Amino acid sequence: MMSTAFWHDKRVLVTGHTGFKGGWLVLWLRQLGATVCGIALPPSTTPNLFELARVAEGIDSHFCDIRDAERLAALMRACRPEIVLHLAAQPLVRASYRDPLGSFASNIMGTAHVLDALRGLDSVRVALMVTTDKVYRNLEQPYPYREDDALGGHDPYSASKAASEIVIASYRDAFLKEQGVAVASARAGNVIGGGDWSEDRLIPDAVRAWQADEALDIRRPQAIRPWQHVLEPLHGYLTLAEKLWHHPELAGAYNFGPHTHEAATVREVVELAHQLYGKGDVRYGDGSSGPHEAGWLALETAKARVALGVQPRWSLVETVTRTMAWYQAQHAGADARELCLAEIEQCGSKEACEAQP
Repeated sequence: MMSTAFWHDKRVLVTGHTGFKGGWLVLWLRQLGATVCGIALPPSTTPNLFELARVAEGIDSHFCDIRDAERLAALMRACRPEIVLHLAAQPLVRASYRDPLGSFASNIMGTAHVLDALRGLDSVRVALMVTTDKVYRNLEQPYPYREDDALGGHDPYSASKAASEIVIASYRDAFLKEQGVAVASARAGNVIGGGDWSEDRLIPDAVRAWQADEALDIRRPQAIRPWQHVLEPLHGYLTLAEKLWHHPELAGAYNFGPHTHEAATVREVVELAHQLYGKGDVRYGDGSSGPHEAGWLALETAKARVALGVQPRWSLVETVTRTMAWYQAQHAGADARELCLAEIEQCGSKEACEAQP
């Protein structure tokens, strides 16, 4: 369970609060009683979770590009956070092929700007920097990557996130550890859940196509990914941040993902989502179209289990079922904020969130 006693009145900065994961995270923090400051670009899609779930309600929300180091630092000083959760990024592989320099600027220099703004900011005790499961040099071999495996990246997105990991480690070792700030990075698997309308993501593409009575085109049906519900890594982030507050020696990199046997192909996820949605067509490609993307990716999460007590809770079937139910309910007129809060309440319960064997 999340500790309301710990989070109540904590001053928390969330970068990227207008995004999919950031929106869910802010809603959870507000339920826990945290005082939240958000810094991000305006939402990039219509519709978007930020507006539909009224994420800005009750928080100090600012639109700012993290590439603007001076304005970012000024906003962070004004927020005076005790805990920083950095999610702001250019988060899409295919978008990074279209604009590699923009992706490098946001993901490498944007991360450096956040970290540099922490130097001399005496309010901060914990900084959690969210990267991705794609930071590893992908060997296309069927074993899950561990936190000490080699970093790399074929596409600009993966490379930018791998580079940001080196920046994070440098700031931790050169500056912030001595300042008393515990700095960690979080590498999460493929995240799905209600409220994501990003381009080139599997479930949002499916929902858009099927709601419009169009066929869903799948480029690489055999690609394997570590799928997880959005609340799974967020539970991990919040647990890690609380642990770092009390045990700064736990600073470092952490993987968050499903059990290895729950990694699944794109086709398996699509077929499950299609069955649950109840209508729509799917056209499967042969994997030859579009730029290069990793074919096999899974994470070893033993470190999070042992050091943090964080284990996956929801199976792939449960994850996809919850996700499609969210979209169907919202499309039928249900309030997006209430849908999110109900799921957060369920995930926050002892029965739902305590570690499972």
